[in-house]
Amino acid sequence: MWSFFARDPVKDFAYEVLPDTQEKSGIWTLHRGKRKTNGEPVSVFVYEVAQGTELQTQLAKAAFKRMKTLRHPNILAYVDGLETEKSLYLVTEQVTPLAVHLKAQAEKGGSGELEVSWGLHQIVKAVSFLVNDCHLLHNNLGVWSVFVDRAGEWKLGGLDHVAPEQGDPSGISLPAPKAVYPDMEKYDPPEMSNSSGEKWAGEVWRLGCLIWEVFNGPLPRTSSLRSLGKVPKGLVPHYCELVGANPRARPNPARFLQNCRAPGGFLSNSFVESNLFLEEIQIKEPAEKQQFFQDLSDNLDSFPEDFCKHKVLPQLLTAFEFGNAGAVVLTPLFKVGKFLSAEEYQQKIIPVIVKMFSSTDRAMRIRLLQQMEQFIQYLNEAAVNSQIFPHVVHGFTDTNPAIREQTVKSMLLLAPKLNEANLNQELMRHFARLQARDEQGPIRCNTTVCLGKIASYLNAGTRQRVLISAFSRATKDPFPASRSAGVLGFAATHNYYSITEIAARILPTLCAITVDPDKSVRDQAFKAIKSFLSKLETVSEDPTKLADVEKDVGSCAQPAGASSSWAGWAVTGMSSLTSKLIRNAPGTEGLAPAEGTGLASDTSPTIATNEAAAPGTVITLNMSCNTAMGRSTAVKKQSSDWSSSGWDADDSWSNEKEGQGQSSAGEEGWGNDWGEEDTDMTLTNTSVQLPDGVRLASDYNWDSSSAAKGTGQNDLFASVSQRNPSGTAATTVRTERGLSKTELSKKKRDERRKELEAKRAERKAAKGPLKLGARKLD
Repeated sequence: MWSFFARDPVKDFAYEVLPDTQEKSGIWTLHRGKRKTNGEPVSVFVYEVAQGTELQTQLAKAAFKRMKTLRHPNILAYVDGLETEKSLYLVTEQVTPLAVHLKAQAEKGGSGELEVSWGLHQIVKAVSFLVNDCHLLHNNLGVWSVFVDRAGEWKLGGLDHVAPEQGDPSGISLPAPKAVYPDMEKYDPPEMSNSSGEKWAGEVWRLGCLIWEVFNGPLPRTSSLRSLGKVPKGLVPHYCELVGANPRARPNPARFLQNCRAPGGFLSNSFVESNLFLEEIQIKEPAEKQQFFQDLSDNLDSFPEDFCKHKVLPQLLTAFEFGNAGAVVLTPLFKVGKFLSAEEYQQKIIPVIVKMFSSTDRAMRIRLLQQMEQFIQYLNEAAVNSQIFPHVVHGFTDTNPAIREQTVKSMLLLAPKLNEANLNQELMRHFARLQARDEQGPIRCNTTVCLGKIASYLNAGTRQRVLISAFSRATKDPFPASRSAGVLGFAATHNYYSITEIAARILPTLCAITVDPDKSVRDQAFKAIKSFLSKLETVSEDPTKLADVEKDVGSCAQPAGASSSWAGWAVTGMSSLTSKLIRNAPGTEGLAPAEGTGLASDTSPTIATNEAAAPGTVITLNMSCNTAMGRSTAVKKQSSDWSSSGWDADDSWSNEKEGQGQSSAGEEGWGNDWGEEDTDMTLTNTSVQLPDGVRLASDYNWDSSSAAKGTGQNDLFASVSQRNPSGTAATTVRTERGLSKTELSKKKRDERRKELEAKRAERKAAKGPLKLGARKLD
């Protein structure tokens, strides 16, 4: 029980003193420490009563009391304390002695004038507060009484000798510094203590000594103050006032600060101005804040790193969180983020970025998309898929073309972090709509480019359904750069296509581009054709190489390889082009495609005739539909295996440009190029003039998988009528659907019913008549 009352209070102290590092600071020993509950770093000043004299103990207790009562931004902040019979513990914010800080900076190349100017500004302001507001004298000002926090800001400490300017009313007088430390006499002013002069005369003299030591090192003797050394020229006249022999001529600390802040003065620079604004940012007008953050981005490059991390960053985060600063904080925020470690970035900036993506401010959204490269590596996949991507996809449908373009470009960075559903379904659905319906040619081009670059992240099934159809659609775009991107897309993703797809789907598409009006598109087409032909020749010469050629066709999603450099020009260089073309009226972009590139000529009947046909020659009509290559007309039918992803078979620009020779709906829809083939065709009338005596044979050849099964053949018929008004044989071949869908289905049901009735009748006749009571034998 007695042991309970005899417990050491230090063990119950909320802070832990780390004994690994310690610095001597006057009568105190400075230790690093941390809060036991959360590990927050602090500094702990420890005074051991047994190791000090009675006079030093008196000073330590006076400093302990003074630290509790003095609060100012430029004075060392008191956090907690503990006083026992054996020792005194004084807990403050985490700081480093100025002498140690200057030595560390010298090893790195020296402290810059900006950092020193702001530090001196803070110390002079703290002295002015003591002298003019509190009517106190510090009496111990020097390098040993100044400390630097994590942000590089200077704090005034060493309050051991602080006393009222008129003396302590209680009659207790503290000893002068030189009474405790004899070597402190060199910092005393030359006049006697009883000489007439302003109350602050001794304080500003010691301030002059501090300035000399900051630039020149430890002061060897009082007479050395006459040698300026490395004191900056802009500070020299004001420094000379501080160490003048006449105490009446020495300026008040507030007056000294005002003189140095004059235009051209040592304390008049962007760093000091920025700090002063940040200190008063809560009372500034919104317009002033906007202008400040815009200018801050340019100045951050010259500011100290620690200041940016620990002073500017918290203010930026607060301004966004509570000040409605908006998009202007993004540029300085990402600049400061470069100084952070990965863990600090994840902890401080990522939560703010995630919140920014949910903002409806367009300026905020487009700034985030433009600068995504600076923070994408810190985003984890869970946050991207659940908190960021759902907001980013709204940019695909935004009415502002610049936001749509930046959203497309951002997919290059987000694609590696997207999950299966977002990448292979949601993103592909938006890409299909952009490539088909967006009125801006550069955006359609960038969509094609982006698809080619992220192809390696898609799964094999998505690649098989999407790539050929998407790049084929791009080759028919009225915008030349889009057609070129489609051709380059085929070339960049060549390893994802089988030999059959190359021969039956890709090469026919590329051959149509060889007559493109734009020469650059034609040149790319010829290069791509040669590349694909070489693969076909390789397999033809040595069929055993087929497996090696098609090894990547069914491969799983993997990081991009060669496709990362094939069309970077379109993504990185399209912004300026977009800004120019977006202003143009719709319909004026690009060139019209060449005649014959539309689908109408591909699906119309091809008639092989011989003008010199002799009597009795048979002319064959070949009605061919290249549906095996994904070509179909008139009626669009969405693939059932892609319907869940939303990549519809919409015609992109075919409806409004069909008269210019563009392909029709079925070819333009990505969904119609895989899965179920559409054999529901509407065929046109064709008239053929035949010589006398020539016979006609109607031969319908359907080059389609569904036609091979007989689908659709029974629904077509040819009516041949002979018309000979002028004595020459004229044959009109009419191919038509016959019945409507309702009538056709009814007709099929009737035929089926008749077939079933006929089969039942046959079975009944085969069994013969059954007699009453007779047993049926199997």
